[in-house]
Amino acid sequence: MTPTRLMAQSTAMRTTPSALARYHEAVARTDALIERANTPEGKSPREIRDRAVLRMERVRRFLDLLGNPHRGYPIVHVGGTSGKGSTSTAIAAILTAAGYRTGLHTSPYLQAASEKLQIDGRLIGPDDFADLVDTAMRAHERWQAAGGERLTYGEIWIALLALSFTRERVDVAVIEVGAGGRFDLTNVVQPTVSVVTTVGLDHTVTLGGTIPEIAWHKAGIIKAGAPAVTAVSDASALKIIQAEANRAGVPLIHVAAGETFETLPPAGGRTRWRERRRGAEPGPVLTAPPGGYQSVNAATAVAAIRALPSDILRVPEDAIARGLATTRIPGRFETVQEHPRVILDGAHNPEKVAALVTDLSARSDLTGKRLIVVVGVVEAKQHAEMVGLLVPYADSLVVTLAKVLAKPGTDASVLADEARAAGFTGPLAVESDAKAALDVALRWAEHAPESVILVTGSLYLVGNVRSRWYPDDAIVLQRTPWPTG
Repeated sequence: MTPTRLMAQSTAMRTTPSALARYHEAVARTDALIERANTPEGKSPREIRDRAVLRMERVRRFLDLLGNPHRGYPIVHVGGTSGKGSTSTAIAAILTAAGYRTGLHTSPYLQAASEKLQIDGRLIGPDDFADLVDTAMRAHERWQAAGGERLTYGEIWIALLALSFTRERVDVAVIEVGAGGRFDLTNVVQPTVSVVTTVGLDHTVTLGGTIPEIAWHKAGIIKAGAPAVTAVSDASALKIIQAEANRAGVPLIHVAAGETFETLPPAGGRTRWRERRRGAEPGPVLTAPPGGYQSVNAATAVAAIRALPSDILRVPEDAIARGLATTRIPGRFETVQEHPRVILDGAHNPEKVAALVTDLSARSDLTGKRLIVVVGVVEAKQHAEMVGLLVPYADSLVVTLAKVLAKPGTDASVLADEARAAGFTGPLAVESDAKAALDVALRWAEHAPESVILVTGSLYLVGNVRSRWYPDDAIVLQRTPWPTG
């Protein structure tokens, strides 16, 4: 039975069409805040920073109007250039396995807005989502009637996550940073543990064009009273993160391959790894989602769990293993079909693409396969560098457009030119529609049985095509992006 049929059967008994209609109406209301937003004129770093500070102050005042629902429960705050979504998901899975009611906020979502609000691994229901939006929008109307400035999409979403976790009476929340950290809207929270996964070149317009500049933004989530964890390997970035931890007066726990953990050969479709501690035998073998790069994310998650104050949260060792074993992350080296094999990986910056292609070349299950790459990249990203990293591994290439509201995608013809400039000489198709681009790749694979299709370059692109296997509305209604059987 196909995943689509599984989801259709399981959802038919759980909800009514009215719940789905309310959900879509609520999404439209929040999306309208993007459509009506005015594009700021000033683009200098100082002007961008000043606007960010004003937004954070506005969010704090609005949360105060709501009764500060972002307080009252411990929070693990997770930032970084790459791996923060996977690390957040793993932390939440471990805490759930330990018996704690755990809220998880990740961003962006692939297919359903409710993916950003999870409780114990389940998306909140469509009616609950609609109720949250109603509450936030009514408060927004009162806010504006009292002279408050109209809030943006991101600001309303901070209210939604805070309201959701308070209503759900979570024991703990895991909150992923959107972009940067110091001036990210999520940085209004007071964390119990702060995590900075990696630092790489991404969001350079707003964060700066050098690693130290970006590290300064990432380090801004480190606060007094909350131990910090990082897997940053770049010496210049690590120096800045350490300095921030010193200023906050908190310990910095450094996760490093070969020192605190080691990656083992994969088995059963899962990544295998184990902890290493000075003067001690290696720890038991643990698992992580597919993708060799997931071992560092899992190790960072475990380090964050171990950094939690024991008087607040106690996590037994078996919960760590059970939580990691059940962690599943949509759109991260996700195989959605076997014949031909189709892999979705939302690598959306050079650091992520470099980790992806390193993993591709090391996997024995891909040896000798013909790789058909479908790639689309958002305009703001370093798309030429990303395409250049993919070219040596691609036998055939389909370039397309990653589509998302208010974020322009790089024109497919531009990506084609960049591929040729990087030396690509194989079959190349230009198809602006993402689903049509996938169809091209599937047709090519019919004539080459040993082909593997990889869709990458943007989480938004992955979301654009993933509905072929997991329909958007089925995810909303079933409240999980996976088939349940």
